Amino acid sequence: MNTKPHLTNTYLGKSGTTYLFEYFQVDSFNHLPHNECAQAYGICFLKDKILIVNNIAKPGSYTPVGGSVEEGENPDDALVREVQEESNMKVVHFQPIGYQKVTDVSGVQKPYYQLRYFCIVESYGPFVSDPAGKVTEVLKVDPKDYKKYFDWGEIGDSIINRALELKEEL
Repeated sequence: MNTKPHLTNTYLGKSGTTYLFEYFQVDSFNHLPHNECAQAYGICFLKDKILIVNNIAKPGSYTPVGGSVEEGENPDDALVREVQEESNMKVVHFQPIGYQKVTDVSGVQKPYYQLRYFCIVESYGPFVSDPAGKVTEVLKVDPKDYKKYFDWGEIGDSIINRALELKEEL
């Protein structure tokens, strides 16, 4: 287990809270406490394109496919559910890329984990709507163009590069 972060970054939230993001590149999430794993997002490949979604809460703001782990759900199941709900795609293969430990620098909120996965997906059919009503659009983009849609800095670059490496290994 890698106990030293691969990368770190700070982020000032809209509420004025400063968060510390510590990114760890890993091949397994087994060592993490599942009750502290709050989010599961996939860098999902449909052939040579990655899927990104537009969220109604932030019009014009794109992210990889994923979301919150629900009560009683494990992160792997959350990933598969979120991919199906947000894109109408079936996950046919997935594996961990890494995770971010998110810490509220003021100590008000308890730290939590955001998991990042590499996925291969196939379509069930056209995307019609997200049951939660949050996703309004699904795009299939060339991985080299992802920063036109979202930019997570060095951590994002590391996540995308690792996903591309894993895709090449398949």
